[in-house]
Amino acid sequence: MFRQGESGPLYTLVSGMLKIERIHENGTSILMNIIVPGETIPHHSLISPQPYHGTAIALVTSELETIPSQDWYRELELHPAKALDIAKLLQTKLRMMQQRIDQLTHTAPADKLAALQDWFAQHIGPQPLTNVLTQEEIGQLIGLRRETVNRLLRA
Repeated sequence: MFRQGESGPLYTLVSGMLKIERIHENGTSILMNIIVPGETIPHHSLISPQPYHGTAIALVTSELETIPSQDWYRELELHPAKALDIAKLLQTKLRMMQQRIDQLTHTAPADKLAALQDWFAQHIGPQPLTNVLTQEEIGQLIGLRRETVNRLLRA
């Protein structure tokens, strides 16, 4: 959808699911975020333009609405009440992130994985989590090493 460091339009995810991946200078990749339908991204550019912080990649077939940035910011200037809509978008994302943090507080690794699988099933249905994320990415989301994720998935 877009690449880290580039600038461009905003997007609203209509259907599907995206991941936001950030590549560090040493070449390592970190899964930064999961985007679900209804979200407008990039979040850090909803009020003022900034280069994309990461690369957006579709995890499943997805539909996006492109919003030219000049239209978005002009609309915001003309209709300051739109800032409340943006605050609501960010509040929804914050609540989703709180949910993910709650998943991390499970003490047993198997419980962390089960909570993540349940969350993904709400958004992509019953397909296995490993169809859309690598074991490394799963581990990044729940604070476990890839080897632990591999062991848990085999069990």
